[in-house]
Amino acid sequence: MNEVLAFYPMLIDGTIVTIQLTVLGAIVALVISFIVGLSRISPYKSIRVAAIIYLEFFRGSSALVQMFFIYFVLPMWGIYFDAITAGVIACGCNVGAYGSEAVRGAVLAVDKDQHEASKALNYSNYEKYRYVIIPQAIPIMIPTFGNLLIELMKLTAVCSLITITDLTFVAQIIRVQTALTLEPFLVILVVYFIIASVLVKIVDLIAKKFSKGRNVMTAGDK
Repeated sequence: MNEVLAFYPMLIDGTIVTIQLTVLGAIVALVISFIVGLSRISPYKSIRVAAIIYLEFFRGSSALVQMFFIYFVLPMWGIYFDAITAGVIACGCNVGAYGSEAVRGAVLAVDKDQHEASKALNYSNYEKYRYVIIPQAIPIMIPTFGNLLIELMKLTAVCSLITITDLTFVAQIIRVQTALTLEPFLVILVVYFIIASVLVKIVDLIAKKFSKGRNVMTAGDK
């Protein structure tokens, strides 16, 4: 184990890269979740169809293949991404597809009376979602988003296959240089667990912030 710990600078750098991938991927996934999720309930059929195609494509194909496609295939068509960007896009787009279902389900879970009240108060569609529907839907989304955030963090491990020096890549380097297998992967398992525990705590704090002392917003609370 001391041989593995001697590589602690690399392990720290790998941890930082993993956290960066998780945070940036989460931002991409969050944006996509809302865009695709709200598009799924759009009154326009073409928008709904486009959202469904996106959803089914990313849910129905391998995240690893998607990442390889972005990093290795797109350059053949003149579209280049560095490894970090390709990893963030692949992870974000994949998890965002699942997150869109959480957004759609949460929005549809808001009482229909709120939609009718918004219409009665002459709110525009933007005002209805901005001030009434989305604020009530967010607390419903948070538990699912928390689970997806953990899945995203674990998904970043496959980014090592496109030469990103994350925790998994560092463990492979240590294994090659020390001829040890158990120790380096045991170390990164512990690190992944610690990161996941911190993420769970952050999500719990966000959930409490949205629920503690907060009255459910209605159409008359704008």
